[in-house]
Amino acid sequence: MHIHFIQHMPFEYPGSIADWATENTYTTSYTKVFEDATFPSTDTFDMLVIMGGVMGVYEEGEYDWMPAEKAFIKKSIEAKKKVLGVCLGAQFIAEAMGAKVFPHTTKEIGWLPVEKVISHALTEKLPQTFTTFHWHGDTFTLPESAVHLFKTQACAQQGFVYNNHVAGLQFHMEVKEDLLNGMTENERAELIKNDFVQTEDEIKSLMQQYISEQKKMMFDFLNAFVAL
Repeated sequence: MHIHFIQHMPFEYPGSIADWATENTYTTSYTKVFEDATFPSTDTFDMLVIMGGVMGVYEEGEYDWMPAEKAFIKKSIEAKKKVLGVCLGAQFIAEAMGAKVFPHTTKEIGWLPVEKVISHALTEKLPQTFTTFHWHGDTFTLPESAVHLFKTQACAQQGFVYNNHVAGLQFHMEVKEDLLNGMTENERAELIKNDFVQTEDEIKSLMQQYISEQKKMMFDFLNAFVAL
């Protein structure tokens, strides 16, 4: 299997998703929009993974690569490729499927619990409630005909699956220690403490408690996704 990644920020790389690809001897390629926003033919890959970033999907006027990426994602979905989005990537997918993406009433940043909404083959190896990493200020409506998978206290839309080949995750199970450190170093201005935003010290101290289990959960989700 060949996986194509879209990366929006140098420090928000695919983390353990890339490790999963390596361990399964899958080949990979990248479009890094901060270097060269050239998107391949959909004939050249089997799975598309769209990573996070600080931008909003409604900011086309600020990012000249964004319209081309949106068209590419839509084309990949129509071509029945496996398509997975993480955080911003999930929001791009939601919009491509006709949902609305907009600023949420609160940001959600830090190590916070996620709850499964329903029983589904894609999530059966994940606990009913688990703690993972979050960093987002936007949310979205559930795309039509998509299955709602996850929720949190702060944000109802945390994940979905559509037609067994498209999935979105609002949270970051792919985090590794250097990935998380890069996010906090580059985005720490957003760390204004409230009920759903942790301080940098809290994030880093809790990392030691939760980071080791993220890889297994991410691998379990990915293995289930490709098996659908």
